[in-house]
Amino acid sequence: MAERTDNGIKARVVLQQCLHARLQVKPPDAEIDAEWVEINRGMVIYICFFKGATEDIIPKMVTTLLNMKLCETSTGKYTSVLELPGSVLIVPQATLGGKPKGKGMQYHCIIGKDEGLKLYYTFVSLCQSELSTCQKTDTFTEVKHGTYGNRQVLKLDTNGPYTHLMEF
Repeated sequence: MAERTDNGIKARVVLQQCLHARLQVKPPDAEIDAEWVEINRGMVIYICFFKGATEDIIPKMVTTLLNMKLCETSTGKYTSVLELPGSVLIVPQATLGGKPKGKGMQYHCIIGKDEGLKLYYTFVSLCQSELSTCQKTDTFTEVKHGTYGNRQVLKLDTNGPYTHLMEF
């Protein structure tokens, strides 16, 4: 059985509905300039994996997150990013695994970098697959993502603070 964190959480995710989002991605190769990836209407998924997380949790996470009715339609009703259709920006966010200690933060519960990188790209790949099979109209949909383990800058436009924390 895989080791779990003290509270049984294997992943923590924050979902944010957006009208437009841009993420400055710095490639692992420091000699290459940072570039921007961006999406229009859809949602931003911030994701952090904890020690003990394995690939078997990813299908449940993707199904849950992409089917969550968080995106507002033009009529004011809420629908999933798959039904909108909308785009997804996935941002690796290791700081979601932090715990306060004194005046600082500790990150002892997060997964190791190599394991986290593998889980992150498996998550991105499954999101891409799910979104590509659910395109219902000729509206352009896509999955964009940041790079794991690198500093990134996010610019986000939203029509409300529709931010939700989920743990798996």
